[in-house]
Amino acid sequence: MRDYSEYTEYIVERTKELLGIDSPSGYTREVSGYLMDLYRGLGYEPELTVKGGVVVKIADGECSGADGCGKADPAAGAIMLEAHVDTLGAMVAEVSSTGRLHLTPVGGMNANNAEAENCRVITRGGKVYTGTFQLKNASIHVNDNYNEVKRSYGEMEVLLDEIVRNKEDVLALGILPGDFVCFEPRTVVTESGFIKSRFLDDKLSTGILLGFAKYLKDEGIRPARTIYQHITVFEEVGHGGCASIPADVTEVLSVDMGCVGDGLGCDECQVSICAKDSRGPYHYDVVSGLIDAAKRAEADFAVDVYPHYGSDADAALTAGYDVRHGLIGPGVYASHGYERSHKKGVENTFKLLKAYLA
Repeated sequence: MRDYSEYTEYIVERTKELLGIDSPSGYTREVSGYLMDLYRGLGYEPELTVKGGVVVKIADGECSGADGCGKADPAAGAIMLEAHVDTLGAMVAEVSSTGRLHLTPVGGMNANNAEAENCRVITRGGKVYTGTFQLKNASIHVNDNYNEVKRSYGEMEVLLDEIVRNKEDVLALGILPGDFVCFEPRTVVTESGFIKSRFLDDKLSTGILLGFAKYLKDEGIRPARTIYQHITVFEEVGHGGCASIPADVTEVLSVDMGCVGDGLGCDECQVSICAKDSRGPYHYDVVSGLIDAAKRAEADFAVDVYPHYGSDADAALTAGYDVRHGLIGPGVYASHGYERSHKKGVENTFKLLKAYLA
């Protein structure tokens, strides 16, 4: 069997670049520009959606066009692969009288997962200030209740790396409520192949889609189905996949993080195929086809049910699109925290996509 490690390394390098670009939901212009340039460099013609996402056709299949094979057989119609490049983050909700910043979360960023994390505050004027997200009264030698206080946004604050002692000092810097706060991803790739970072959900799968697009272009492959990719920018707040699906698409496959945890079979070295999440079951024929493709590819995979999860493919159906839907992704542990996956999980996800589509 052919060694596709060159694409694994390409995916990891693009993922590292993506992780280096701050992009909480609602602040994604820079990362979308990066993607537009990268797709063009691969020889594609991407389009920027009105919402700020990126849509690109990466293959013209044998059944192309709105009146193609999809009407007779949805499994032969065009497919859209979706991943999201928006991440969790926060926003300034209030500047306190002591010059500290009180935050409101963007997406499901848990305050306890971000305690003592370095962060960047981006003003509307384009200035960037650094700081640290800490428990209020964070000195354990002073705070008698340090261990008992619940880590919540009401009990935590950002200490700016500026000499500020009151609200007026902060406002003079140009910082206002509504400014985005971006947390340090702390990306590390170990010699043993582990990939550790905040926001692998879903920049790792975005990297996988970029690797798959490169593979099709490098090999000159024309698959049976027309294939689009949509990199969405509002998934973490629920409406990333609600728009911009071309008329000939009969199937939406979300490539997002695979859940790893108690009660699930997947680990960081596998590709996860989701049969059901919190919004309901995925399309039976799609799930079955993905399982068959994983077996053909000899990919290491698990089929799981996710108890607390929603995807861009779910959002497409909620928006009213009449499409089949599925969800796969590399296994990621500690979701919405300091996440961990492995290059083998990347390889197995790539192998599944290749077997299913190319």
